[in-house]
Amino acid sequence: MSEDRTYPTRPFLAVSAAIIRDGKVMIVRRGGGVATGVYTLPGGVVETGETVREAVVREVREEIGMTVEPLEPAGYREMIARAADGRVKRHFVILCFAARWIAGEPTPDPTEIAEAEWRFPHELDGLKTTDGLREIIDKAMEQFEPASALHR
Repeated sequence: MSEDRTYPTRPFLAVSAAIIRDGKVMIVRRGGGVATGVYTLPGGVVETGETVREAVVREVREEIGMTVEPLEPAGYREMIARAADGRVKRHFVILCFAARWIAGEPTPDPTEIAEAEWRFPHELDGLKTTDGLREIIDKAMEQFEPASALHR
């Protein structure tokens, strides 16, 4: 992508995936950028000409090498970071999808992801996560069988 994401002239649309398998969710820890060390969901910016569901599939494949099926949105988040002078330094609107695991085991892209692992939602307690992560995961879990609710 040629457009600079720092000090943007407009917000960027991004997607993320709450990938659910056996009552667990795929969590990644960012390895670089403004969110270094933060636990979150895999995802990234939607490219021109790409649907949001296509973006979910591509971003998950690029970041952690897995194949998923996006289901329904589980919510959205906005990330607005300002510089000391008040200017908008970064602005993303992130559409978060529940996603079904189809194939593959996590193979993180080391340029973006420090680690990727399956965790029960309660195992996120006490970790440094993106704002509202647990709420998004809970909404995603609602789209799956009642058995996944046992491990919240």
